[in-house]
Amino acid sequence: MLLAQDCFLCGGVSGDELLCTGCRDDLPLLQEACPQCALPSPRGEICGACLSKPPRFDRTVAVWRYDPPCDRLIHALKYRARLPLAALAARAPDPVDLVVPMPLHRRRLAERGFNHAVEIARPLSRQLQVPLAPSGVARLRHTAPQMRLPYPERSANVRGAFGCELDLRGLRVAVIDDVMTTGATLNELAQVLKRAGAVRVENWIVARTLLD
Repeated sequence: MLLAQDCFLCGGVSGDELLCTGCRDDLPLLQEACPQCALPSPRGEICGACLSKPPRFDRTVAVWRYDPPCDRLIHALKYRARLPLAALAARAPDPVDLVVPMPLHRRRLAERGFNHAVEIARPLSRQLQVPLAPSGVARLRHTAPQMRLPYPERSANVRGAFGCELDLRGLRVAVIDDVMTTGATLNELAQVLKRAGAVRVENWIVARTLLD
């Protein structure tokens, strides 16, 4: 609090912020995106893919594109435990009734020591003054990392991977995660949450990968 800190990205003086003004301005904002899957869409309308095959979630809100230097921030949070970076992406777009972090399997949680989605979800829960559910929604199977699989195999990889012990009847739920690529994992979790009674499931994501 007494000494100016260095910007996490460039090393320049950033005052009491994690990033200096220049680096914050360099973060690639996501614009004109489909409101359901957050892929680019003219005028922000629902894209053709979501119209032809609607996903099980109702909305996706992403702060940035998963491009440099955003990818460095996420990697540092996720794999180097730079937990203060979680607060950078804390944006609560709309009221919900419950915040649910994307769960990790207990084996991966033991390896990493923390769930990055929980760290991102904490400030959101405080902003909205709504409950955070760090337990009650679980990853039942230790699946292969999605990023290592071809896109067509990702849905099968996470099928049946989640379970929910919560009573979500009538609740609007926000699922928190770092990066959305194909959306297969979020789609599977949304199905489980709706089976538990959720009337609406939104994805609140730090960054969206833009598919070719």
